[in-house]
Amino acid sequence: MAVTTNRTARLTFATAGGNTFSLTVPQPRQDLQLAEAMNVMNSLIAGGIFLTTNGALTGVKDIKVIETTTNDLYDPPQA
Repeated sequence: MAVTTNRTARLTFATAGGNTFSLTVPQPRQDLQLAEAMNVMNSLIAGGIFLTTNGALTGVKDIKVIETTTNDLYDPPQA
């Protein structure tokens, strides 16, 4: 039984087809700053690295750092 915390960064882009495309980055740095995330996202857009089913990435839509805490109340006995 343990309490664990996980962090992810969700980078959401606008696409040429008018939809969104998200990348999830596990365990981002604790001191991640907005400017750094924006620079990475703008580099991905400018580089044309991703082509989605809804077209190329065209802009930054959203940036979230998500923390989840899991409290494991029961671990079954090992056989």
